[in-house]
Amino acid sequence: MDDQNKNLILATALSFLVILGWYSFFPPPEPEPAPEALAAETAPAGDTASTPSAAAAEAVASQSSEEANASDAPRLSIETDRLSGSISLQGGRIDDLALKDYRVTIDNPEIVQFLSPVGEPGAYYALYGWAAGSGLGFEDVPNANTIWTAASDATLTPDSPVTLSWDNGKGLTFSRTIAVDQDYMFSISQSVSNASGETVALAPYGTLARHGEPADLKNFFILHEGVVGMTDGELAELDYSDVADFEIDPRDGSRSEIKQVEANGWIGFTDHYWMSTLIPAPGQAFRSIAKYDERREIYQTDVVLPTVTLADGESTEVTTQLFSGAKEWATIRAYEKGGIAGFLDSIDWGWFFFLTKPMFAVLHWLNALIGNMGWAIIGLTILIKIIVFPLAYKSYASMAKMKELQPEMEKLKERVGDDRQKQQKEIMELYKREKVNPAAGCLPILIQIPIFFSLYKVIFVTLELRHAPFFGPFQDLSAPDPTSLINLFGLLPFEGPAPDSILALVFIGILPILLGISMWLQQKLNPAPTDPTQQMIFAWMPWVFMFMLGGFASGLVVYWIANNTITFSQQYLIMRSHGYKPDVFGNIKSSFKKKPKTDQK
Repeated sequence: MDDQNKNLILATALSFLVILGWYSFFPPPEPEPAPEALAAETAPAGDTASTPSAAAAEAVASQSSEEANASDAPRLSIETDRLSGSISLQGGRIDDLALKDYRVTIDNPEIVQFLSPVGEPGAYYALYGWAAGSGLGFEDVPNANTIWTAASDATLTPDSPVTLSWDNGKGLTFSRTIAVDQDYMFSISQSVSNASGETVALAPYGTLARHGEPADLKNFFILHEGVVGMTDGELAELDYSDVADFEIDPRDGSRSEIKQVEANGWIGFTDHYWMSTLIPAPGQAFRSIAKYDERREIYQTDVVLPTVTLADGESTEVTTQLFSGAKEWATIRAYEKGGIAGFLDSIDWGWFFFLTKPMFAVLHWLNALIGNMGWAIIGLTILIKIIVFPLAYKSYASMAKMKELQPEMEKLKERVGDDRQKQQKEIMELYKREKVNPAAGCLPILIQIPIFFSLYKVIFVTLELRHAPFFGPFQDLSAPDPTSLINLFGLLPFEGPAPDSILALVFIGILPILLGISMWLQQKLNPAPTDPTQQMIFAWMPWVFMFMLGGFASGLVVYWIANNTITFSQQYLIMRSHGYKPDVFGNIKSSFKKKPKTDQK
């Protein structure tokens, strides 16, 4: 076995094992149904100086009688170009929100329902209020069951905020003004006026509550779903299981983690494509809390601002923001540029963020320029190949040089016989004398591994690839190839196997087949190795990859096909420029014979 073939087999096997290991050990499991929603929620946790522990217990106890009738509470409509829903005047909760621009599936015209009220499966909502401090009891501040008042014809739009008000009957008047922009950002201004004749202390807070884990939770290694937050420049990503494993807080019995944010931060829940996040004003100190009430199976994130002390006749106002919508790269980047520190990191860029971030930025630009995500992926592939071309050129030039040395190496092996140590020593001296690096052939393959996984991350995680069309049957580049060999790629009048079935892995689509062919043709730039074991490995590898990648996102397979095609062209031209003419058709003919030729040069 010559060194060139050894290196090629080593590099190819390494690439194969990495991808196979990833696919084998981290397959996306079947989503589990979320636990049945329970009608309960808790007040934010905190230290006794700002949010007394008694407030949490009272909050739970006071809700059981009224939450059963939460669906009967009056509501205010939310209507923008991108959102529709409503606000419940019971608690002033933002608990009904649908995303107009997104459908459940390509075939299902129903728009995505994001937030849901208490009493519905998967209840998920935002709640704001004031935690009672010294001089106040739980009943003196608005809570989850407070019925707020508002103008009966009020509708929240980008041009018309809505204002809620509540008087506690003891001299404290609370007001809450909610505004929304053209995308997914709500602004919540909370104010309180004190005419009680006494000094009071209270702390403003915001809460996101989620009853049970989401029904479509994927639990896939490559994707983070759960709590996401930023604490003074430090990103935190917590799975639901991580939150459920927090230590029990003796003050309210929940499992919680509390962080003090000095100047800039946010916290919330992130799904695959959607997110809700509580965002205090830039420069605002607050306590960031993630918690889990295992008795009611409620996950919760809170932001608790510092306690405010109001003398009689004084008032105060605080404004926070709530992002609730789609994780669109351009939209989130605009919010970050507007002052929300690190907000773009709410998208899960992964360990290779230094590759995935710029890679997606270029892909997004190409898509805007071309108007088709499939062609944008091909354009990105071309740009990547241009960037790594100098290294590829050296590698392919070294491989061509090794081809020229092949006759001399054969003579050397005949001369030294079976003395492998001497054979290896003289081969290395030959490489050194001719300035050939035998490991250079591995570099293009090794470079492709992080690029492959980075692009896989981009295609799997980013919203812009969801339901992104290419052409014909390829209307969702984030999904596997929808065509199938079983119905001759749509020519026969029946449906192919379901994408998540075993049959779909066997009766693959046309893109994986093109991938296998492109890998096979790339092999034929060189003669088949003489060793039977090597021949077998090389013969099977393209078709193993073909079936293995058949269940991957079609956008990723498009990239791999384009990459193989460009690599084939580059390698062919570079070899020709160095005096070695690959006999592609001759090598193909040889592969179909029982005994492949061994004297090709």
